[in-house]
Amino acid sequence: MAVSYETYERLALEDPEGQWELFCGRPRRKTGMTQEHNSVAWWLATMLQAQVDRKLFQVRANMSRARRGDNTAFIPDVVVFPTSLMRSLGPAGPLEAYADPLPFVAEVWSRSTGEYDVDEKFPEYKRRGDLEIWRVRPYDCQVIAWRRQPDGSYRETFHASGVIPIESLPGVSIDMADLFADLG
Repeated sequence: MAVSYETYERLALEDPEGQWELFCGRPRRKTGMTQEHNSVAWWLATMLQAQVDRKLFQVRANMSRARRGDNTAFIPDVVVFPTSLMRSLGPAGPLEAYADPLPFVAEVWSRSTGEYDVDEKFPEYKRRGDLEIWRVRPYDCQVIAWRRQPDGSYRETFHASGVIPIESLPGVSIDMADLFADLG
């Protein structure tokens, strides 16, 4: 049954451990993840946090929501957003959900959510206009990146090694060997 965004927000705030997402007006719990998934998501967030100026950007792992309209809100595995967006919610704001395009969004592939991420989340991130979207594959030690182009399309790049610059965050890059070091 479809619910309003206000109903979803109440549900998510009343049950924060539930990790509730919203897709096409339908609440959905984000499922538990494997050790490999959690390790890669945590290290990606940690590596990003070490490189961004927190006066300008905030990094979240499995916490903030990327919202589109009144019927969709996902919890990306890793997200970077301008600090100004956080301040716009106010000191005791509502559910941390951002409708503006985000500089960086990443989903770490898992057996339990891999198809859902590809079929549902990635198209929504593109519709939102997020600038850089990553699909991190911990079991293959690979990254697929989609970068928004000036005409609104996305350029896809595949990475199996090396250092990946994050084009939406100048001066920030991720060394794949470091990112996947715990999986070795």
